[in-house]
Parts: sequence; structure tokens; C-alpha cells
Amino acid sequence: MEERNLPVSAQAMIIEDERDLCYLLKIVLKQNNLQSECAYSITEAKENIQKIKPAIVFLDNHLTDGYGSDFIPIIKKLSPMAKIIMITAYDSPSDIDVAFRRGADYFISKPFNAQKVKNAIDIVKHNRA
Repeated sequence: MEERNLPVSAQAMIIEDERDLCYLLKIVLKQNNLQSECAYSITEAKENIQKIKPAIVFLDNHLTDGYGSDFIPIIKKLSPMAKIIMITAYDSPSDIDVAFRRGADYFISKPFNAQKVKNAIDIVKHNRA
């Protein structure tokens, strides 16, 4: 089976209502050759996801206007090739199960560090989620 890697300049979208965390993730993604855009709500993400067609989406689960896990099927519809990495402090086994059943490709618990983000990127880039 042929391994499909994402292009080095692949776009990423961060859907996170904590602006500081979004800014820090942008820095980590840039260090990993990924240009990214932030959306601070599901509403804002819906407006931008079709334009950007991100290869990777970092998605918080508890946003001001809904649950990220409920938004996963919409992301998959709007950008079918997107890999979704859930980022949340709410990481109970049932939360993780729901995220994966809805189409998440990887899950990172908060708090996390740059190495965990890099590992997640490497895993979804190489379809090893």
C-alpha cells in the first residue's frame, strides 16, 4: 500500500476558544512546516473551513458554541481529506470513544507540549492514527 504524506506546506486549522493556546499551537505548527489559521468557535470554523480546506484540524471539544465532537462529521463533509486531532482537557474514555466514533484521527489531552503535537502530526501525516 502506497504511503500518502501531506505536503510540507499543508494548511492546518486550529479550532480553539483559548486565544493564547491557539497562538502557541500556531508557533508549534509553523516549526513543523504547517501554516495555520485559528477559529475561535464552531461558527467561525464553519465559515472558514471550506475556504482553507485544511489537511489537519486541531479541534477543542468544549467550545463556547458547542462540542467539537459534534462538529467532526461536519468537518469531514466540508473537507473530507482533513485529519482531525482532538485537543481537550475532557479526556474520559467515553469522550475519547465518541470522538473516534465520529471520525477523529487522533486525541491529545490537555495540558500538552510541543513534542506531543509533533508526534500527533507525524502520526496523522502517515495515516498511523
